[in-house]
Amino acid sequence: MAPARALALVSLLAVAWLLAVAAADDTATSTSSSSPAPAGWLKANATFYGGADASGTMGGACGYGNLYTQGYGTRTAALSTALFNDGASCGQCYKIACDRKRADPMFCKPGVTVTVTATNFCPPNYALPGDNGGWCNPPRPHFDMAQPAWEKIGVYRGGIIPVMYKRVPCVKRGGVRFAINGHDYFNLVLVTNVAAAGSIKSMDVKSSGSDNWIPMSRNWGANWHSLAYLTGQMLSFRVTDTDGQTLEFTNVVSKGWKFGQTFASKLQFK
Repeated sequence: MAPARALALVSLLAVAWLLAVAAADDTATSTSSSSPAPAGWLKANATFYGGADASGTMGGACGYGNLYTQGYGTRTAALSTALFNDGASCGQCYKIACDRKRADPMFCKPGVTVTVTATNFCPPNYALPGDNGGWCNPPRPHFDMAQPAWEKIGVYRGGIIPVMYKRVPCVKRGGVRFAINGHDYFNLVLVTNVAAAGSIKSMDVKSSGSDNWIPMSRNWGANWHSLAYLTGQMLSFRVTDTDGQTLEFTNVVSKGWKFGQTFASKLQFK
């Protein structure tokens, strides 16, 4: 084959790989051996945990509890310190692909991406170096993915693979949900099923007995608290996501509510 034709063929393969990674999600679309990172993507590494059914991923540092019943399923990940941002990243969605340019080809599934939601924290291990076991040590960006999600892009025996990632809008069915926990003078509200940005920047509450919005504070993960006495009152929430969009969920919690109840809104972030 003439050198010019060979070079043209390599260029075509590289373009095919870029298009496949940008468009595919859980679907193999390319077998090209070329792997330049698409524009806008960042580099990280990824491991997996939780077992083949992801049952070991339940709970987690975002507070979502049972990820099956909450609608997050097995497409989830624990984020390293550099990405977790003290819980401010809970609920964010990331598209991830194996980085064939840096990976051992035998452990990398080409032309495939998977989208995961941040539901947990991957703690650092300072007893191990960041390039040999301490994968979640600062300042490393790292995804410890639910095993079924990881196996969409990597081969089980690889254990750890270099990846490319980027934040993407979250797609959810139905409205935002508010679970009311805590006790009198300590209202702990878990916010779930947030579309678009997926994560919450700030939150306020207003009761039927007042015209004033009361700022809430992030307690942990996706849980926000207020120290006001709100028991049994009709409640509204004003929520701003991390992309700056604000929605008011008027009277979303009905009068006479009890701790432990969850209320679904008709509104959703777009």
